[in-house]
Amino acid sequence: MTCRTLLGVGRPLGGRTLGRRGHAQRVPTGDPALDTAVARAQDGDETAFAAVYRLVHPGLLGYLRGIAGDEAEDIAAAAWREIARELPRFRGDGRGFRGWTASIARRHALDRPRRGGASARRPGHSPEALVARLPRAQAEAVLLRHAVRLDEPAVARVMRRPRPVVRVLARRGLRSLARLLGTDEVTHDVARTLGEPG
Repeated sequence: MTCRTLLGVGRPLGGRTLGRRGHAQRVPTGDPALDTAVARAQDGDETAFAAVYRLVHPGLLGYLRGIAGDEAEDIAAAAWREIARELPRFRGDGRGFRGWTASIARRHALDRPRRGGASARRPGHSPEALVARLPRAQAEAVLLRHAVRLDEPAVARVMRRPRPVVRVLARRGLRSLARLLGTDEVTHDVARTLGEPG
């Protein structure tokens, strides 16, 4: 599988791609399966919690790999322990749950001392390595938007930045990824496969 395939270059999502300006025409909608699983998991259903984990973890791990490199799995484990403990207090739907979990994971990542900064991220030409070459704020905006599949307001809340700033960071990050890939167009699911089994 090539890096272009993993990053979604040339493969439109729902017939829409991100062009030179990085504007998305359509954002993925809510996930009814996640909505149901979260509600059931809050009632103590362990099978539902396993479904929540399967639906959310790949994107969350991809996000953490982009901002924390080799420590991503340890950070994800710590975040999931907190998520499981705090789940009964969560209020919202599946989309809100993704943002909530991303906020928890981000806090755990930022609380860890950085060992080597960008050099601690994955080397080479993997999708993670390409995203790791971006400035941290751009990488984070791209990963939250596309790997975790948060909408712009949720990304702004997680990053604690104004929406226009998040929009610019994500757009610049996508443009930089396109340049790294030698193309002028990157699709909407540019980082969605990060963290998923290859």
